[in-house]
Amino acid sequence: MPSTPPPAPQTRPTTARRELTDSPYLAAARGGTPARLPVWFMRQAGRSLPEYRALREGTSMLDACFDPEMLAEITMQPVRRHDVDAAILFSDIVVPLKAAGVDIEIVPGTGPVVASPIRTAADVAALPELSPDQVGAVADGVRLLVERLGRTPLIGFAGAPFTLASYLIEGGPSRNHEHTKSLMHSEPEVWHALAGKLAKIARTFLIAQLDAGVDAVQLFDSWAGALSPRDYREFVLPHSTSVLGAVGEYGVPRTHFGVGTGELLTAMRDAGADVVGVDWRLPLDEAVRRLSTPDGPVPVVQGNLDPALLFASWPVIEAEVRRIADEGRTAGGHIVNLGHGVLPGTDPEVLTRVVRLVHELRP
Repeated sequence: MPSTPPPAPQTRPTTARRELTDSPYLAAARGGTPARLPVWFMRQAGRSLPEYRALREGTSMLDACFDPEMLAEITMQPVRRHDVDAAILFSDIVVPLKAAGVDIEIVPGTGPVVASPIRTAADVAALPELSPDQVGAVADGVRLLVERLGRTPLIGFAGAPFTLASYLIEGGPSRNHEHTKSLMHSEPEVWHALAGKLAKIARTFLIAQLDAGVDAVQLFDSWAGALSPRDYREFVLPHSTSVLGAVGEYGVPRTHFGVGTGELLTAMRDAGADVVGVDWRLPLDEAVRRLSTPDGPVPVVQGNLDPALLFASWPVIEAEVRRIADEGRTAGGHIVNLGHGVLPGTDPEVLTRVVRLVHELRP
């Protein structure tokens, strides 16, 4: 695939970015020294909260994502309850696909399901593009949050091209990604055309959030761990680089996260990440060792408590949190998080207790 420079950010009127100089999350993400060890949780706004379930009753997931007031309220709920150091926009990685006109739904108990999988050059050519106006409701929700969050930073996010492509090609969640890998290797031109279009969709979605005022962004490549390092660098890295590169001029921290990506961390760093998310399979100090370069700054990491351990006894959870905080001290900055999202049955009181513990630990 020819190498092309990432496109410059689109020039549209922007919301003035807040100066959150006292934010522990932003300080750590930039490799500084925060006033306290920061913590937030992936999927912190969701089914673990009774107030979320009450608000969402009768409203589909995607409908909630396109309702500015509802998405703002859901995003605020864990900030109020847990005192986390960052809010993450309530959305889903398939929101920009839905907004662009792709026939995709989130089926309870299954996940995103695509009516017509994309597997040919003609399918790729027919994939619609995304315009900023199509995600105007999301941008409106961001603007509401910027007004209401006070000193708490807001993280925007998008799905990375590979993970979006895997849903479109497979037709839904997949254990083995057989259709995706087959297309990559059998028809690389078709693959790169699809990934390039999805990178453009992700760029447009992130830029819409940045123009509305988010303070940081995270690129989720949830299923990239299914790939070998060689395949990742050949088929995925150029497209993720184009997404993260396009938002670089905004000057906000960029986090890159995937599940099962211990062997891909350096490539994910090379895509342009300021912060690399680490799941629970790899100790943070080992992740820092892998991410370090002779002449570069000490890497900043995010993670990495196993979400399933939140169902254990408190002594077990406390010991794990303390271990992770100790391992994170080898990094140039550490943001405590889970190694993936909060599981639906998690007791929210446990999450609140974890936040209190983290805030007692030295950064």
